[in-house]
Amino acid sequence: MSNTEILHRLLLVIRPYRLKLIVAMLSMIFVACFTGAQAYLVKDLLDKIFMEKNIFFLKMLPLVVLVIFFLKGIFYYLYTFLLEQVGQSVIRDFRVQIFNHIHRQSLSFFNTMPTGTLMSRIINDVSLLQQAVSNALVGSVRDFFQVVILLGVVFFMNWRLAMVSFIVLPIAAYPIVKFGKLFRRLSTRTQEEVAGVSNILHETITGSRIVKAFTRESYEGERFLRQVGKLFSLTLKDAKYRCLQHPLMEFIGGGAIALIIWFGGKEVIAGTATPGTFFAFLTALIAAYEPVKGVTRINSTIQQGMAAASRVFAILDVEPEIGDRPGAYPLPPFSKEIVFKDLTFRYDDQTAVLSNINIRVPAGEALAIVGPSGGGKTTFTNLIPRFLEIREGSITIDAIDIRDVTVASLRRQIAMVTQQTILFNDTVRNNIAYGDLQASDEAIREAARAAYALDFILALPQGFDTIIGEGGARLSGGERQRLSIARAILKNAPILILDEATSALDSESEREVQKALDNLMKDRTTFVIAHRLSTIKNATRIIVIKDGVIVEEGTHDSLMARHGEYEQLYTMQYT
Repeated sequence: MSNTEILHRLLLVIRPYRLKLIVAMLSMIFVACFTGAQAYLVKDLLDKIFMEKNIFFLKMLPLVVLVIFFLKGIFYYLYTFLLEQVGQSVIRDFRVQIFNHIHRQSLSFFNTMPTGTLMSRIINDVSLLQQAVSNALVGSVRDFFQVVILLGVVFFMNWRLAMVSFIVLPIAAYPIVKFGKLFRRLSTRTQEEVAGVSNILHETITGSRIVKAFTRESYEGERFLRQVGKLFSLTLKDAKYRCLQHPLMEFIGGGAIALIIWFGGKEVIAGTATPGTFFAFLTALIAAYEPVKGVTRINSTIQQGMAAASRVFAILDVEPEIGDRPGAYPLPPFSKEIVFKDLTFRYDDQTAVLSNINIRVPAGEALAIVGPSGGGKTTFTNLIPRFLEIREGSITIDAIDIRDVTVASLRRQIAMVTQQTILFNDTVRNNIAYGDLQASDEAIREAARAAYALDFILALPQGFDTIIGEGGARLSGGERQRLSIARAILKNAPILILDEATSALDSESEREVQKALDNLMKDRTTFVIAHRLSTIKNATRIIVIKDGVIVEEGTHDSLMARHGEYEQLYTMQYT
């Protein structure tokens, strides 16, 4: 993505704040004018007071200086605060936009985009953007106006000397451009390594039990050290160029001043310029050169911000695979049947995970889905709420294709309980109410009772107001699962998906959870993926999926009588 494209898109983001930007820029112009006036006053200071000993200027000039500094301070505060406010507002907008955009993506997006990388985009890249917008934008726009005004003062006082000074500008511009390209490349590589650090942190912290169980603390420490070492090398290289840039610009500026002193001194000696004019000119030139040096100081920040903006826009440019079609309408309340017709699904156009699935599931039926690992069971259920998009065949609910209705209305009629219990670092109450934020305390309590969770909740230090920790870390596996069941009960959706909801539990916890699941499944159309076949004996119907194909279908007894795939799976577990 080119700088022009990035700047154009950044301007679109900034557009809502254009009034504040206009006021800020007008204030900057006033600050630049007052800075130019300060430089010009050096002429009168030397010529009128020190050379001519004029009493009137001695009385008036200090007052003029005081007024100029006072007004300059007011306008300086105004533009810096307004630009800071705009910068922070843009960053807030970006973070919210990225967060919402990520959550509109399908599950396929998260399969290819590591969590640490996404976190790095939202936190690190947007922080770099914040520095570029809040600090670099303030500095570069202010410095631009200041250079223009001061160069105007320089030309007004002595155009011949001004022409000499202009020889230096192209020389000063070269290292700015050269270093800018280096900083851009280094920033891109640095943020890739930062994302790598975030990935390792996320993996090792969330997987800390496995790290400890396999005594791989040293191995992970070395892996982290290698990754941090790469980041260190790039950061050091960036620092080397930043540290080199300043003395180089100082030397170029020193050369310009030496040239001006020689040429201007000749004019003073020849009598074609007064000492006041020369020193005012030199003051204005030095003041004008400071912003040019300022550009070099913020050049690294700007290039980092541009590279960060490119990565942020790359995420925002990923079109959600799943969304509402034009003309999509709310799904009416489910009442009759769910039909899978000629359903085939592939990941990334590879080998089919599901092939030619045809099945009808009447309302109120409990359909169990079993089969070898990797056979396509979870993919089958993920297609119902459109976590993945159907490309071949169809799924209809009461004869309505699920792609023709709004995603939100479809998912409102589906509740899920998964093997990996997802709970939030919040109160028990808020975790249960996640599916219905308007639920009353009594409804939450009833859902907890139906999930056989009320007793252990009341035994917690603050009952329903207890913070359960990240992922429900303060609860046992069975307790976490019963909370997720209570959440599904409170949602009261007519369609229920249970994805190996008891497979990670011990026998005692499984019995408690199974009783809660029995309550949850009452009067609901349920899809049950089961690892333990003992939990699905009472299912209305069982289908066996192997290599993406339904190979058997029937009740537990009828399938056992066939002596086929189901019996083989059952025998493997209980012999």
